[in-house]
Amino acid sequence: MTYARSAGMRGTARLALVSLMLMGAGFGVTACQSDKDIDITKLGFESDPPETLYNQGLANMKAGNIAEASRKFDSIDRQHPFTEWARKALVMSTFSKYRLGQNDEAIKTGNRYLAQYPQSKDTAYVQYLVGLSYSKQIADVTQDQRAAGRTIEAMSKVVNDYPDSEYVEDAQAKIRFARDQLAGKEMQVGRYYLERKEYLAAITRFRTVVEQYSNTNQVEEALARLTEAYFAMGIVEEAQTAAAILGRNYPDSQWYADSYKLLQTGGVEPRENRGSWISRAGARLIGA
Repeated sequence: MTYARSAGMRGTARLALVSLMLMGAGFGVTACQSDKDIDITKLGFESDPPETLYNQGLANMKAGNIAEASRKFDSIDRQHPFTEWARKALVMSTFSKYRLGQNDEAIKTGNRYLAQYPQSKDTAYVQYLVGLSYSKQIADVTQDQRAAGRTIEAMSKVVNDYPDSEYVEDAQAKIRFARDQLAGKEMQVGRYYLERKEYLAAITRFRTVVEQYSNTNQVEEALARLTEAYFAMGIVEEAQTAAAILGRNYPDSQWYADSYKLLQTGGVEPRENRGSWISRAGARLIGA
């Protein structure tokens, strides 16, 4: 093989290698440009210092761009886990997700914060945010009320574990609302059974309201429905007791007026039987 031929082959090889490199580079550029999931503007975003991202997130929040703020806070958590900046970012991430209506994500993020930083200065606030996120999921009483139960659980932790926090008053209000929803669900099911003359099933539901949700606004109707159900079954003494407790606590109520009229159709009036479960439950009612 002559020198000239050998040099020519080496030149061809180098040319082929350069061509392959250029093709590869071109392919890479094409692939990046066609990948809709990659945003070149975020390349610097991921590498910014955590304090920069955090301040940018706060600025976004102030400007009303909550979605962008949430992305900034999440980026800090991913890029700098278990740092003080990540801790602060988790708080703000929980808040921003709550504001965006992403309640499941807010709960998930908040619970992760509570597991990682149970003794931090922001724990009460995050626990409150978790409770708020559950409360936003409470549905109409005709639907499932698991969110109401979880609201009570989350907000009870605020009240019991952080009694001096500024969130206690609203937490208590959210608990009252959630309890009223649970009582309302019991009433809805109880009325269903009552309409179908399944009196024992109905009484079980109304009794739950009187015994477990005595401080809700559902108790008034529950006592009237107990009067109705017991009277329909011929258990007149219990019907009289329910009406008596109703009258003592809600004397101006239309429910009491209706219960009184119902008893009069049987020639009796409200009268308390001290040995009844209704009497014992009635002792816990306001005004008893």
